[in-house]
Amino acid sequence: MRSLAALACAALMTLTLPAAAQDYPTKPIRVLVPFAPGGVVDVTARLLTQKMTERLGWSFVVENRPGGNGFIAVTAAAKAAPDGYTLLMAHTGEFAGNPAVFPDAPYELERDFKPITMVSDTPMLLVASKDAPFNTFAEVLAAAKAKPGTVAFSSPGNGSINHLAGEWLALQGNVKLLHIPYKGGAPAAAAVASGEVPLGVVAVPAVQTHLRTGRMKVIGLTTAARTPYDKSWVTAAEGGIPGVDSSNWVGLFAPKGVPDAIVQKLYDEVKTTLDTPEVRERFAQAGAVTGGMPPAEFLARIKTDAARYKEVVQKAAVKPE
Repeated sequence: MRSLAALACAALMTLTLPAAAQDYPTKPIRVLVPFAPGGVVDVTARLLTQKMTERLGWSFVVENRPGGNGFIAVTAAAKAAPDGYTLLMAHTGEFAGNPAVFPDAPYELERDFKPITMVSDTPMLLVASKDAPFNTFAEVLAAAKAKPGTVAFSSPGNGSINHLAGEWLALQGNVKLLHIPYKGGAPAAAAVASGEVPLGVVAVPAVQTHLRTGRMKVIGLTTAARTPYDKSWVTAAEGGIPGVDSSNWVGLFAPKGVPDAIVQKLYDEVKTTLDTPEVRERFAQAGAVTGGMPPAEFLARIKTDAARYKEVVQKAAVKPE
């Protein structure tokens, strides 16, 4: 009886949806990505759209528009027709980091977009080269206190979320670290693996190969909770640096004027896709957990993150390039 009632309720909701949402989509959906192919946002977009196509028969076109700290893709999405046929897949940097680093950014979250849902969330790590003279957060702090501003860490770029996470660790640990920016997560990780830089703040996918080959070691996580990917990795708080919670989430967004009914339909289908065991396993292999939080909850999470990074930027005096 409960099953029949649920089916009846679902049928009633479908009948009461606006016609535009009932019929949607009737043509390919374009998903803009602010990065080149192969990065975490691009891989996430392609995995999700592929699985949605398999489930629903919907057609997607993933369009990479890298450059300009994400501004190119994000502003293009903001200016797109609000019909649900242009979406944006973006990550923490575009909506939590950029507003803090670039106060004159040409877009605003609540003015220009409707968040649909967080798709995945990947922890970041503080890693060290295999020959670095520290293995714990406490040893990193001791080295940084002994020689302020000389212990270096790599990141995928100035103002990146990884950079801000490193500055956050330094602030909470009451030390000064030397930031060395690289052009992407892979080069930042490679610099640590080669010993060019003793430390790096990188996401799990960028370091998997280096960890397997023993060229680097994990100091710990920049998140408040441990990750199921490797439960032995300690959090910064467990290592003596409280108050740090920085991760690399990826989310789906629609232009502001897209009807709520279409946003809800997108959310429902994305959530159903993320809940499938195969998709969960694919994300888990990359060190990520699947998202699926409702739009309002996702918006609240973004605003909380943005406020935290703004405080980090102000205290660490982070300047845009």
